[in-house]
Amino acid sequence: MSKIFKFHNDVDTDQIIASQYLLLPSVEDMKGFTFESLDEEFAKNVQPGDIIVAGENFGCGSSREQAPGVLKALGIKAVVAKSFARIFYRNAINIGLPVLVSKDFYDVAGAGKEAELDLAEGTIVFDGVTYTCTKLPPYMQNILNQGGLIASLNQE
Repeated sequence: MSKIFKFHNDVDTDQIIASQYLLLPSVEDMKGFTFESLDEEFAKNVQPGDIIVAGENFGCGSSREQAPGVLKALGIKAVVAKSFARIFYRNAINIGLPVLVSKDFYDVAGAGKEAELDLAEGTIVFDGVTYTCTKLPPYMQNILNQGGLIASLNQE
């Protein structure tokens, strides 16, 4: 089971990781400041395997790769949103962070509650109800399983 952290529509990359932290030497150094402007305790409370649930246009704003990077570094299992900004979606797949679209789950998901996400089946079970989300095609699932696009290309 994964704990749900819920965020609104139009969460931009500066809200995920603020620009002043981009000067830190690595994503590992940055991850403690993730979502600082929206939830000061997020980085302390999140555990590997937890999921982020968001509204529309998640990851809008700049194209900084550090935004999905800090989420992956914190151990986020996946981000499930109504929709994603295109560049955030691409960056997430490139680094191996699952990003899934579900039009229905956001409206019922409760922050702090738990859900069971099955990436292979494209389902989320919450309060005994199964919701559908993106079922990634096998080639994309393979990229994620190998740690992202660069890791996948390096293995070929």
